[in-house]
Amino acid sequence: MARYTGPKSKIARKFGEAIFGDDKSFEKRNYPPGQHGNNRRRGKKSEYAIQLMEKQKAKYTYGILERQFRNMFEKATSSQGITGEVLLQLCESRLDNVVYRMGIAPSRRGARQLVSHRHITVNGEIVNIPSYRLRAGDVIGVREKSKSLSVIQSALENSNNVYEWISWNSEKKEGTFVSIPSRIQIPENINEQFIVELYSK
Repeated sequence: MARYTGPKSKIARKFGEAIFGDDKSFEKRNYPPGQHGNNRRRGKKSEYAIQLMEKQKAKYTYGILERQFRNMFEKATSSQGITGEVLLQLCESRLDNVVYRMGIAPSRRGARQLVSHRHITVNGEIVNIPSYRLRAGDVIGVREKSKSLSVIQSALENSNNVYEWISWNSEKKEGTFVSIPSRIQIPENINEQFIVELYSK
């Protein structure tokens, strides 16, 4: 399964925000990486550079590689609605993202691992495809044998995120993907219009 496995803090510093979650290294050095650190003079970015960075930020945030992201953009383009908003909705509808949003895993990378290792069910059936696209009404749960895993229990104990488009039953350790979120409900700091402009060139 293809995924980014490189340094996370360096990428977070590149974009100037902790896109992979809490990061002590980023907090200490929240300036772009490079040999001259914070003293390096950085010229004004071109329009293309800004658009490219926004696309890369979205890809790293959701853990999606280029070909898959491009396919999602083409699907968003052929769908009804605003292309950029639909693109983010497709990203949010991925199984690994929803597992992370529900608090079952502390990060999207951790959520992807739980899904791949067959710890997660969708409507009672084990699904081990992180990119599986959920539909409104789907029930996502922790497999019975996996409910006692310390990594899952720890993540749930430390989770305090609440999303209007997701419901969670802590006793059953399962939740419902109530609806596809609107753009205003998606908390990620991504300017999707720049991504649309980049791919439309």
